[in-house]
Amino acid sequence: MKKNIAIIMGGFSSESAISLKSGQVVFEQLPKDFYNVYRIEITREKWVYTDPQNKEFPINTSDFSVAVGQKIIHFDCVFNAIHGAPGEDGFMQAYFELLEIPHTSCGMYQAALTFNKRDCLNVLKAYDIPTAISYPLNKGDNVNAKAIIDRVGLPCFVKANRAGSSFGVTKVHQIEDLQSAIDIAFEHDDELIIESFLDGTEVSVGVLRYKSEVMVLPITEIVSENDFFDYEAKYLGKSEEITPARISKVQEENVKHMAKKIYEVLNMDGFSRSEFIFKGDTPYFLEMNTVPGLTIESILPKQAACAGISLSELFANAIEMAVAKNV
Repeated sequence: MKKNIAIIMGGFSSESAISLKSGQVVFEQLPKDFYNVYRIEITREKWVYTDPQNKEFPINTSDFSVAVGQKIIHFDCVFNAIHGAPGEDGFMQAYFELLEIPHTSCGMYQAALTFNKRDCLNVLKAYDIPTAISYPLNKGDNVNAKAIIDRVGLPCFVKANRAGSSFGVTKVHQIEDLQSAIDIAFEHDDELIIESFLDGTEVSVGVLRYKSEVMVLPITEIVSENDFFDYEAKYLGKSEEITPARISKVQEENVKHMAKKIYEVLNMDGFSRSEFIFKGDTPYFLEMNTVPGLTIESILPKQAACAGISLSELFANAIEMAVAKNV
């Protein structure tokens, strides 16, 4: 019997448009011989299933079912394609875990932790994972520009603590520009992290549970045309993403080992894509995405293709791993 699969997409954040693209690709690529696939858009205003004729049916949030005519559809698994809130910060994970519905992303705690850059870095430091020097700042705190720069140096990055796709990120070259960068970041979150600049090759490493084994995908090198890997570089063609990365064998082994270690230390499930910058042969961890982009142009699907895994295989495996976890 075919499984009923809900693909959730949209969300509450600035990444909603990207999420809709990811969700549509998952919808198109999941093998229909095995799955009945339903597109479900989640926004602050509505939770709806959209049928092939673009007719909307509201989701019953008490049990995540949907009535279509006289039929009530329940779901065997949820494929999470929501980037940012509420799909990547633990809220949807907690909801589905309460309802005991399998889902393709990591657990509630892991999602909340990795979405909070400051907390994630602090946890990983205990496991000797190298990271940039950082300075936390909350809305309402006194901004001592000299103390900040004395700690992290120049240039530095000012980042919204809980945002993705480089929203709310500014590279600061002069102390006079620090306050405006802080103001920009506070438009996206009331918590910030200010980090030292790491000058080296940037790479992105996908890790997932594939056929019950933790698998590290081929590494992608990020070469941005802009000052850093910002929104334009990620989504508007202002970067070159080279898979496999042009790094030494030692660097490759080091970053694969570290990416797998982080995945296992955090007790992850589902997809993850972690960013690193090399200083010499040592990879410094930047952040982890637990619902990475899933379009054909996105990094993780390209890494999977390099490993010989098609999109259909990649997405179907995520569902089967999620269902198996709940048996």
